[in-house]
Amino acid sequence: MLPSDLKAEQFAGYPPKAGQIAVAHLVTLQQLPLSFVPSLLREVIDYDFKFPAERTAIDQELVTLSSLTPAQLKDWFQAFSQLSLSPKLEKLDWINQPAQFVEQLSAYLWSTHQLDTFREAALVYGNRIQKAAPPEPVTTRRLGIAIIGQGVVSYNEPLFLNLRKHGTYFKQIKPENGVELLLAGVEARAKAHPAPYEHWYIDGGQAANHSSLLSCVSFQQMEPVRAALLKNMQAEIAKPGMGPEELRTHMARLSPTDLAIGKTGDEVLERFQVKLLTEGSGTQIFSTTFVQWTTREVLRRARAQTLLVRFAPRQRQRPMNELLSGSGGNLEVDPVGSLVDADMAAYYQWINQQRLPQSEQSSFLVWFEGHNQALVISPSLPRGSESNSALDLQGLLSLATG
Repeated sequence: MLPSDLKAEQFAGYPPKAGQIAVAHLVTLQQLPLSFVPSLLREVIDYDFKFPAERTAIDQELVTLSSLTPAQLKDWFQAFSQLSLSPKLEKLDWINQPAQFVEQLSAYLWSTHQLDTFREAALVYGNRIQKAAPPEPVTTRRLGIAIIGQGVVSYNEPLFLNLRKHGTYFKQIKPENGVELLLAGVEARAKAHPAPYEHWYIDGGQAANHSSLLSCVSFQQMEPVRAALLKNMQAEIAKPGMGPEELRTHMARLSPTDLAIGKTGDEVLERFQVKLLTEGSGTQIFSTTFVQWTTREVLRRARAQTLLVRFAPRQRQRPMNELLSGSGGNLEVDPVGSLVDADMAAYYQWINQQRLPQSEQSSFLVWFEGHNQALVISPSLPRGSESNSALDLQGLLSLATG
C-alpha cells in the first residue's frame, strides 16, 4: 500500500491522541513518499507517551508540512521520492509497525547503495523543518550538574581536564552535605518554575530523598526491571535462529507490562524507562553506562531545564555470559574505574547540554563527591581559570546560576 491510499480508519489501532493527530493531517500524509512517511509515523504512534518537548516538535512539524502547497511538498520531498523501493517493502504494515519498516528500509537502502542519498535528503529536510519551526526560547537558564566519584577515598590524577578550558576550576570546596545542598538547589528551581519533565534527578545507585517535583530515574530502583529484561533476553537468545537483529527487533517491541513495571500512573515515564533498557547498550548491566545513556536521552528528548546526575560505582568487568545471566553473587565494584568513566561522562553531559537552544546562557557544575574539587561553567565566570574560594556546594551553585 502507498501513502496515497491512506484512510482515517487505518489509524484506529493508534493510541487516542496519536490517532487524532494522524487523522487531522491525513491529507498531508497522503502526499508524502513511502520512503519518508513511516519515519514520521514512528514518532506519531508514540505521541501519547512522549515528553511535552517531543509533542511540541511533532505538532510543529505536522503544522509546517500541512501549510505547504502541493508544489512545495513536491520540492521538499523530491529526493525521497526518487529512491527506489522494493515491492516487499510496500507490502509491509508500515502504518501499525512503522519502526519495523524503518529498520528494514535502512537495510534495503544500504544493500542497494542508496543510504547516502537518503541521509542527505533527511539532513536537508531536518534543516528546513528547523528553520520553519525553530524551538521556543527557554524561560530560565538551563542548569546541568554532575556528581562523580562516589566511594573514592583518594585520587591524585587531575580531573575535569576536558572541561577546564570552558570554566572555572575550584580547589577549596567544602564537601560537607554536598549532595543534599545540590538537591535542595535543584528542588528550589523546580518549585520556582514548575513544569512536567523539566527538572530531573538521575542516580546510578540508590536515589537520595528528593522532592516529588523532580522526575527521577535510578539504577537501583530499576533492578527488578533490569533482571526481568536480562531473563527475557536469555530466553530469546536460546531460541534457534535468534541473531542480533532479531533480538533488537524483539526488544523494541517490549512494553512496561512485559517487564513487570509497576503501574505508577505515569505512562510517559514508564515507557521512557523501558526504552532506556531496551535501546541502550550496557544500560542493563553497568550503572555508569545507565546514567550516561539516561542523561543523553533526558537532554535529547525531554530537553530538561534542570538536570542533576549522580554517578555510583559500577560492577567490575566479568565474562559476558555471567553479566547477562545476572549471576555472580555479591558483585565487586570498581570505584576508581567508575570515577574515570564518570569524569568523561560529565564532559559528554555538557556537550549534549550545549546542543540545546540558548546553550550560551546555560550553566554546568561538576563536583568530585566528598572532596574539594569542582568546576563550574557559566556565562558569569571566566574560562580556563582557577579559584581558591572556600565555598560550600550551596554557594558554588549560587555562583553558577547567578
